[in-house]
Amino acid sequence: MTVVKPDVRPARPFFSSGPCAKPPGWGPEHLALGSLGRSHRSKLGKARLGHAIELTRKVLRIPATHRIGIVPASDTGAVEMALWSLLGARAVTLLAWESFGEGWVTDVVKQLKLDATVLKAPYGELPDLSVVDQSSDVVFTWNGTTSGVRVPNADWISDTREGLTICDATSGAFAQDIDWTKIDVATFSWQKALGGEGGHGVLVLGPRAAERLESYVPAWPLPKIFRMTKGGKLIEGIFKGETINTPSMLAVEDYIFALEWALSLGGLSSLIARADANAAAVDAWVEATPWIEHLAADPASRSNTSVCLRFAADSVGGLDEEGQRALTKRMESLLEAEGAAYDVGAYRDAPPGLRLWCGATVDTEDLEALFPWLDWAFHEARTA
Repeated sequence: MTVVKPDVRPARPFFSSGPCAKPPGWGPEHLALGSLGRSHRSKLGKARLGHAIELTRKVLRIPATHRIGIVPASDTGAVEMALWSLLGARAVTLLAWESFGEGWVTDVVKQLKLDATVLKAPYGELPDLSVVDQSSDVVFTWNGTTSGVRVPNADWISDTREGLTICDATSGAFAQDIDWTKIDVATFSWQKALGGEGGHGVLVLGPRAAERLESYVPAWPLPKIFRMTKGGKLIEGIFKGETINTPSMLAVEDYIFALEWALSLGGLSSLIARADANAAAVDAWVEATPWIEHLAADPASRSNTSVCLRFAADSVGGLDEEGQRALTKRMESLLEAEGAAYDVGAYRDAPPGLRLWCGATVDTEDLEALFPWLDWAFHEARTA
């Protein structure tokens, strides 16, 4: 079978799941650059960091009860701060259904050496949320970036829980509706759903988490960049723009641009609608395409951002996992050489296949222009 090479390319062929596509219309000329070359401790520097925090609160509809801090080392740094600072006070339950959740299991069990309950599910599925011990601290990812599986909502979290909920929300924030009354700690990075630059994380602390920080001292030493208390009291400056270490003010201005773009669209509801429209476009293509299928079988828990796909078994007959990974790499090379798509391969630890970022910074028409190229690349790579 011959598949003709398409004529129309996506205007913005950026489908990486992090760093993700910039907002439409982005350009360095649109950034406010007055803070560059200034100290982040200056009046201007702190004002811009504080502005980024308040815009974050406005876009994500984070209640005033929750503190927001800009912290080092992207989402990973934010999660590590939470785990190392808060855990150990009571029992811990860890949920893992993809590689980043597995990473937090490693941190807690092998590094902190806590005797945690671990609830796992294979790629494409969720663990049984109904059996989560609400008296324990619970660590989970809201959206599995490498599996395309998300929690459908926060209904499984009790309003009368005794433990803390610690949520890695990095590819869910700005594209999915998070119930902040159910979340005691949330983390995310700028490089995901708003297309920001890497290197910085955001840590959201609810009042119950703040109380834990002021009443509990972990048994292990904390590195300087993890310390959120001094003399038994929360360092409030962290949540007012006084970052623990030096941030990139260029990255801060880039983030502010993305937040202002989000507000110009109508805020969170508009961001969610754009991501949903993108995911729906992928769904329609998958439904009509015999060689590909969703990794997440249940639509209720299927991500609208990091949409993960695998090859249909009868389309790659005779190819083992290694062969399918090689097929994906050939497809990626073909697409990149044509300027049709960048970075669409599945995550290295996930089952072989494709991963298409569908967050709000991606235009639906670019995805629709991509699909014929994916058909072409698959048939070219399969017959090579």
